Amino acid sequence: MLDDIDRRMVEILVEDARVSLKELAQRVGLSSPSASERLKRLEERGVIRGFTVDVDPVALGYTLQAIVRIRPLPGKLHVVQDLIQQIPQFSECDKVTGDDCFVGRLHIRSIDELDTILDRIADKAETSSSIVKAQPVKRRLPPLA
Repeated sequence: MLDDIDRRMVEILVEDARVSLKELAQRVGLSSPSASERLKRLEERGVIRGFTVDVDPVALGYTLQAIVRIRPLPGKLHVVQDLIQQIPQFSECDKVTGDDCFVGRLHIRSIDELDTILDRIADKAETSSSIVKAQPVKRRLPPLA
């Protein structure tokens, strides 16, 4: 469970992981050593797993996103999972319950690129894809309560 200070520290770091320790401490009303100790405890508890950079795929030329539902053919589950892991355009993929085994998000430059990727999977799985028009909710944390 997070107290109010821990919660605020996490919120600040999610907004800007590059914030200095001094500024972080000031914003939560602690000394730098106290903030550093709290930060260390948050990392040790696994609340904070790392610090990252937010890269915009569009700036790299990936102007389209696709959501792909993947249902491996009988006996092909592990082959399909390995293949998904090897395709760098899959920015994330979840193994799910239900008719489909995987739901993945791809960043692609064109519909032709999507076709090429799906062709690599076609003899091992059934796929259903949708092009993302907008993302009204960006990836975010669950409530920190």
